[in-house]
Amino acid sequence: MDDYSAWIGRSETRHDIATAAPLVGLAALLDHDAAPPATVPPLGHWLYFLPDARQSAIGADGHPRRDETGLLPPVPLPRRMWAGGRVEFLAPIAVGAVLTRVTTIAAIRAKRGASGDLVFITLQHDIAADGIPAIREEQDLVYRAPAAGPTTANPVKPVEPEPADAVHRVTADPVLLFRYSALTFNAHRIHYDRDYARDVEGYAGLVVHGPLIATLLIDHARREMPGLTPRHFSFRAEAPLIDGVPFDLCLSRDGSGARLWARDATGRTTMRADVQG
Repeated sequence: MDDYSAWIGRSETRHDIATAAPLVGLAALLDHDAAPPATVPPLGHWLYFLPDARQSAIGADGHPRRDETGLLPPVPLPRRMWAGGRVEFLAPIAVGAVLTRVTTIAAIRAKRGASGDLVFITLQHDIAADGIPAIREEQDLVYRAPAAGPTTANPVKPVEPEPADAVHRVTADPVLLFRYSALTFNAHRIHYDRDYARDVEGYAGLVVHGPLIATLLIDHARREMPGLTPRHFSFRAEAPLIDGVPFDLCLSRDGSGARLWARDATGRTTMRADVQG
């Protein structure tokens, strides 16, 4: 593996406006009334600063190709996923606010796992709204070696599900995945191209977006705890969720916040999260 330490500290600054239209779309996706909000809901900032690479710069997986000119290093490992993150909500973002985001490469770590080489990149995002610090976020990306081929994994054995105070079932169908990809301008083919997801990246079907699961979890917490004003949120993906089978959003109250997790039809936890007010 190459040494990418020289990339640590590299940064870029982008600008946007907290428009209402994508928030109305997100509300519809989450099955809320789509009245224009006054402020950006928790994790709604992921609908801004969208990728804007030219079509000619898109790689085989649907992501922009990595080269020496971009923010991210040209890691040769082809499979990329958003593995987790930590978000601190510093101040509300009013709809219509002028947004500035400074993104810095905070860490790069290479390691060898059971499935081969891995490279972990942590990005730090500092977002200001009308000049006032609003969000500080760390985002963990992981790059993995090519898949050996279409998945041949045996069915996962059911496990006893972890007890929860509140459970909400979600149907992970291609329509849900398409709508979230459209909201975030996410062209990663694992979310809409079934042949590619199975034959190239080795998944059993279409993959539910990690940030979509995180958004569904924090929305579940806000529904079950109406007085909750999130201050901190963290999440970590443990296994992929595949379309075609409903999955559960789970909550266990914990002081002023909650422990959250998603579990698949076998009872296996696929993402863990924590929200604190």
